Amino acid sequence: MDWLYVLMPISGVTVFWPGLVILGVGVGIIGGFFGMGGAWMVTPGLNILGFPMAFAIGTDIAHMAGKSLISTMRHGRFGNVDYRLGMIMLVGTVVGFECGAQMIMWLERLGKVEFIVRWMYVVLLILIAWMVFADVAKKRSKEKEARDKGLDEDKLATGLEWHKTFHKLKIPPMMHFKAAGFTCSVWLPIFISFLTGWLAGILGIGGGLIRMPALIYFIGCPTHIAVGTDLFEVMISGLYGAGTYTFKGRTELVAVVIMLCGAAIGAQIGTVATKYIKGYGIRIAFGIAVIGCCISIIMKLIPRYVAGTKAMMDTCSTVLILGLVGALSLYILVKMIQGAKQEIAMKKGGA
Repeated sequence: MDWLYVLMPISGVTVFWPGLVILGVGVGIIGGFFGMGGAWMVTPGLNILGFPMAFAIGTDIAHMAGKSLISTMRHGRFGNVDYRLGMIMLVGTVVGFECGAQMIMWLERLGKVEFIVRWMYVVLLILIAWMVFADVAKKRSKEKEARDKGLDEDKLATGLEWHKTFHKLKIPPMMHFKAAGFTCSVWLPIFISFLTGWLAGILGIGGGLIRMPALIYFIGCPTHIAVGTDLFEVMISGLYGAGTYTFKGRTELVAVVIMLCGAAIGAQIGTVATKYIKGYGIRIAFGIAVIGCCISIIMKLIPRYVAGTKAMMDTCSTVLILGLVGALSLYILVKMIQGAKQEIAMKKGGA
């Protein structure tokens, strides 16, 4: 079965290449659907497949940049991208990303990058999962309260509305974002993008994992606009990140090419699916994905504390991350096909 493995010339590790293809296709679908590069699944996935963490980070950022370009073009056609907001956020993203990348190089010299990055992932994923499901629960509570009072449900209502507090900060200059439909201080998206860029540089992600929720809960974007705008931001920050990690010798280009072949197809499917699955359907699926990814990382940490479990935990975490990518991709594909069939049937009925 040696033909199923390929040597990575820069990192020197031998990798199960069908796993790279599965990650590429699946995360292409998931990334295009959720509005992110998918690095929050690919970086742990590459690490689980055998890449050292620093190489997993650099390789995924390079793969993510090309895939996000395809998805952004598709979302732009649907009117889901607020380009003004995205360009302003670049200011904070680039500065924050470089700070995070320099911190990774420092941790690598100390020999602590694997341990610290994995635990940061666990904490971040738990916080994001809590935020998503708290939002869904509060939204459903509001809908139930409205029904009990005999009132019409507000389809635009959200559960967590932290953005309303931030919009009260009238620090000049103020700017209106037409596609997203709100006005706020320019400093709000710059500050949020700096924090997400810093975390992106440390964790090896384009920022989509944290920026998409930040756009919704802290800045106030509608979900579909957050998806498209985030992908635009992921594309730019990913190109910058790919350059800086390649310069530092931490990008495995062979793996990038293998994953991009599948991701180019998957990104098209995921982007089109957002036309048929809106708002809280996207958020719930996103929350489930975050929990599954968090469990896989915890599995990789267990051998540090329980002797003799490394082989079993490596196998279980690999099966979980690839199974999660496959299951979510299938769900998104099925929903897209169902939505397309309904749209065609309605058009025929109207004709």
